[in-house]
Amino acid sequence: MTRLDSPPSTSSMPALAPGLAGTALASDPAIDAAIDTLVERVGEHSKAITDVRPAQGEAAASFEEMVARAEAMKGRPLLYKFIGSGIGNGALVELADGSVKWDMICGIGVHIFGHSHPELIRAQARSSLDDVAKSGNLQSNFEAYRFGEKLLELAKRNSRLSEAFITTSGAMANESALKVCYQKNYPAGRVLAFKHCFMGRSVTMAQIGDSHAGRDGIPLTTQVDYMPFWNDVAVEKVGGPTAFIDHAVWRLNQFIERYPKQHACFIFELVQGEGGFNTAPREYFTALMDVCKAHGIAVWDDEIQSFGRTRQMFAYETYDLGDYVDVFCVGKMTQACATLWTDEYKPRPGLLSGTFTGSGTDFTVGTRILEMLDEGDYYGENGSNAKHHKAFREQVEAMINRHPEWFPPALFQKELVGGEGGMMRFTPFGGDKAKVAAACKACFEEGVILFWCGHGPYHVRMLPPMGVMKLEDWPRVFAVVERALAKVAG
Repeated sequence: MTRLDSPPSTSSMPALAPGLAGTALASDPAIDAAIDTLVERVGEHSKAITDVRPAQGEAAASFEEMVARAEAMKGRPLLYKFIGSGIGNGALVELADGSVKWDMICGIGVHIFGHSHPELIRAQARSSLDDVAKSGNLQSNFEAYRFGEKLLELAKRNSRLSEAFITTSGAMANESALKVCYQKNYPAGRVLAFKHCFMGRSVTMAQIGDSHAGRDGIPLTTQVDYMPFWNDVAVEKVGGPTAFIDHAVWRLNQFIERYPKQHACFIFELVQGEGGFNTAPREYFTALMDVCKAHGIAVWDDEIQSFGRTRQMFAYETYDLGDYVDVFCVGKMTQACATLWTDEYKPRPGLLSGTFTGSGTDFTVGTRILEMLDEGDYYGENGSNAKHHKAFREQVEAMINRHPEWFPPALFQKELVGGEGGMMRFTPFGGDKAKVAAACKACFEEGVILFWCGHGPYHVRMLPPMGVMKLEDWPRVFAVVERALAKVAG
């Protein structure tokens, strides 16, 4: 893995011409020394955080005032009373009430290197000296382009993706992808997506995402046809994998015949996120993608939650699907978000733009994260992502053996522990929504931050900080989880 004290890579940093004020700023030894001091001092404070602890006296009282102000601003209660103090230590984070918790959700997958990582503190400090806070599509310093270059360098290794558009959020990356697909395949206006997919919170993405609550009260103007995602129980009921795939292909062809030349794209979450960390075999995806290719329907790979967390850096690499992908979206752990496409899907000028692309810190930190992922030993069948997933499964399976009454069968769910790489889920209490939500909230109170996913059954999900997680951390995390589940089980 990347050493925590290693200097940031400069291999992709363009050299400014001599004589510029910016050149002098970038090479000022006093600034370098000050940044070194900042990183060192943060590290000194960070290392005092070593284990879970409850709220601390006076801090707990002032914290309640913070929570009240936050809830008044939002107009509703906080789901979790989480307000960070601004510091943590790897997988541990300190809250403003003085408590320390294991962060096993990481901002829904954003903080892959945990809290107060020295490399990222250094990158943040350096980028804070920029003359402006925000970069834009028309006026930008080079950090945004350097981030895009690094992302494309990695993406091109096993795909035909050739260009990138940087944007402000995962939902906007998806909006941009949809525009690219629409323009290429105009006048086709229908969208194919998997049941239980999640696409973001914009008006259009909420209509595509398969969640009633996310589109409640929104007029439905986007035409979406939903395909079944792989389900092991359903596979057995229809007679096996071949029969399930044949049925899915038949169903896809039925949509295409019913609406000829009207589908602009098929959105593939190769590992579903909000839908339940569901996975499928490669041959299921290739069968559907082959039909799309035969009919000129764009294959759109949404990896906003899965990027970096599977057995390879890109999920399309994990499933060897790079040659199929026409349009691709990434976000969350990359800090900045992006839409990528192949030469065939290159949009015409004017289609994609926007005032902001993000802050210089987004791009500087994002580029460093991409470099660290590339330099580390996270990927492959024996990479740390695979090892951590194995350790996670072992902990859950041991807990199931100790407490089988907590883990009755769940509807339409063959396995009670699953996911892929750094996307982890298990299914207590039969997948009952109320009990799973109560279990997650009990875990938060006991000292582990996690969340739920799925649409029935519901699952406990984890998106741990894979860049700093240690194998010896898992028993410590699950000691807390087991204590919390015992309270819910009664």
